[in-house]
Amino acid sequence: MLFTEVSALDRPGLAAQAGFDGAEILFPYDHSAKDWEAALAGLPLAMINTPPGDWAAGDRGFAAVPGEESRFRDGFLRAAELAARLGAARVHVMAGVAKGPQAEQVYTENIAWAAAQAPDLLLTLEPLNPDDMPGYFLNDFDQAGRIVDDLGLDRVGIQFDLWHAARIHGDAQAVWAKQGSLVNHVQISGFPGRNEPGGGGFDLTGLCSSLDEGGYQGWVSAEYRPARATVHGLAWLGALKARSRLIGA
Repeated sequence: MLFTEVSALDRPGLAAQAGFDGAEILFPYDHSAKDWEAALAGLPLAMINTPPGDWAAGDRGFAAVPGEESRFRDGFLRAAELAARLGAARVHVMAGVAKGPQAEQVYTENIAWAAAQAPDLLLTLEPLNPDDMPGYFLNDFDQAGRIVDDLGLDRVGIQFDLWHAARIHGDAQAVWAKQGSLVNHVQISGFPGRNEPGGGGFDLTGLCSSLDEGGYQGWVSAEYRPARATVHGLAWLGALKARSRLIGA
């Protein structure tokens, strides 16, 4: 979502120049692994998402969509292979547009299957707010926490996106206090505009301190929409890096 002023393959280089310690690529499927290896040039890759399907047609992944089990599993194996090739330790498993008990059963079965296929990967489950993602199955952090607890798999956790937590529950700090122990990936942004990180009543330096104190081993990733050219809005990065071990773009 950053450095969109240039093509996707040029963004990792700009991220490295700007002082980011890693990159996060939402959907790396439009370019070859060889192209991404060249683009990353040794910059660590924090995470990728599973293939979403036809975004323009409304697809948002398939993990919770009854009848699409084969499509999900084929896509997950593709994501796992690419993650291994590019050195990404985490894959965000996109749930898709679905609802109801059958969707939850399909979702949990698919997650358990995926974890067994890729035992070296960390899988993240991200609740997405219904305004941005209408009909998305996983749309509540309490729901995500229950599913992660029910699965009981060490390598499956919650993806805590500050924007979505605030939009869904109104108080991102309270969501963190309740679900933080289940989190294996963190994304930050500003609120209420989803621009540069800061605001919304969420203490980012306190978050980084709590991550360090709690032994968090993951990334803190910047997923926001720059208010202007990305390089002109990075004043937050140096200050926050001083309080955090890893910041990913």
